[in-house]
Amino acid sequence: MKNQNTLAACTRYSLLLISILAASELAARTNIVLILCDDMGYSDIGCYGGEVRTPNIDRLAKEGLRFTQFYNCAKCNTTRASILTGLHPRFRAGLTRDMVTIGEVLGEAGYRCALSGKWHLGRGKDQHPMERGFERYWGLLDGCCNFFNPVQRDPAFKGARVRVLGDGRKPLKSFPDDFYMTDAITDHAVNSIRDFARGDAPFLVHVCYTAPHYPLHAKPEDIARYKDRYLGGWDELRDERHARMVSMGLIDPKWKRPGRESKVGPWEKEKHKEWQALRMAVYAAMIDSMDQGIGRILKALDDAKVVEETLVLFLSDNGGCSEQFPGDKPANLPGLKENYTTCGPAWAWAQNTPFRRYKAWTQEGGISTPLIARWPGKIKAGTLTEEVGHIIDFLPTFAEIAGGSYPVEYKGKSILALEGISLLPVLKGGVRKGHDVLCWYWGGSHAVRQGSWKLVWEKTEKRWALYDLEKDRTETNDLSGQHPEKVELLKKAYQEWRRRTGAPEPKGPKKKAGKK
Repeated sequence: MKNQNTLAACTRYSLLLISILAASELAARTNIVLILCDDMGYSDIGCYGGEVRTPNIDRLAKEGLRFTQFYNCAKCNTTRASILTGLHPRFRAGLTRDMVTIGEVLGEAGYRCALSGKWHLGRGKDQHPMERGFERYWGLLDGCCNFFNPVQRDPAFKGARVRVLGDGRKPLKSFPDDFYMTDAITDHAVNSIRDFARGDAPFLVHVCYTAPHYPLHAKPEDIARYKDRYLGGWDELRDERHARMVSMGLIDPKWKRPGRESKVGPWEKEKHKEWQALRMAVYAAMIDSMDQGIGRILKALDDAKVVEETLVLFLSDNGGCSEQFPGDKPANLPGLKENYTTCGPAWAWAQNTPFRRYKAWTQEGGISTPLIARWPGKIKAGTLTEEVGHIIDFLPTFAEIAGGSYPVEYKGKSILALEGISLLPVLKGGVRKGHDVLCWYWGGSHAVRQGSWKLVWEKTEKRWALYDLEKDRTETNDLSGQHPEKVELLKKAYQEWRRRTGAPEPKGPKKKAGKK
């Protein structure tokens, strides 16, 4: 009996020790806060050369790592799909059951997961955030909305119904007078962090701001901060940003500066300077307001005393947006709840300094994003990396951090092979064997990068152009005529990727009908 009691006591002690060790290991695992903004240019924020007031994002950069060559997918929905799945977009399908999300992978690893803000990946049952690994959701299922009253229909939506969900699944039909979308997204993220931090499980909070995507809506006090800032125009702004970026070591001063885009005229000939300056002022105010929200998120981490074990990342889903709508007229002041306005191509050109093109294009101005990562004790503060990365790398990075695994099958379905590569060696200050080839497609714009070589389909000219990004990341010197063998090699790589993802063929110029 004595031996049995001793054995029982030892067993209880062993189980208790295992429980303590398991709890200790769980508590030590890293939380992840992934912040994604919407339609923000490469050079808008302070730590990437911008003049917009972003002290909280700049704090992340000061305490962490900035990437100079990180890529998204050029468009809102394709980027979101790739971030969640670790896969390049599938162009004939959205988020399907042969894909798993970061929420599902980390959920299997014991994480609690929440998503706050823009979804834009469909409305079907299998496409709802809470059906794809997120236990909490608050936000917009669609691509954009009125910031002050999300369900207010705007002409640009052409009568489409906007759907905002509260408490995960409940459609919201009315909003308080002081409602502002950026603040509401922040509120949900902060509450999720506070609640999750009280428990033992690690957590993922994915914060998907709609700012600074159109419509241009901002609070009067934030707009006032930038009222006269942009009266010098877009040419001057691009010059200022370029100089700061060079001084910060973000870009090579030897890269030739591209000229104005085709839809951008000289500022001195602009007839409505004050109205144009106000467009950019409201856009800046939207970023400023978002940064204030990020400050609240960082404070929530500070208050919960989980800063040391939390990886925080910030990036944009694509470059600055050049789209315009019928409401973009001097008679309609940007910023007001009643008006649906955009920045237009000239300011978007400045937002994407020093690169060419915009959102929905595969030149660097469309696909390059700032990426900032802070992870105290793991990431060296105030550092830069030129390592090339892509948003498909997030899922494998998070899985490695979490001690999770990417499944071959999930819920009875075969899963597409993972295409991302973990960024963990880069985050820790090293290098990695990166992607052999990266490819992009959206709206008739195609590109492929291998090493420093990039082949781009110049869709306005209906031809391929070749650039050496090490010497010419601003894509001003087409080398296709000098390196036809490189063109063919990259075209072949793109065709292989195109067939795998369902992207269409580049469309060449229409053939003229022959004479009868």
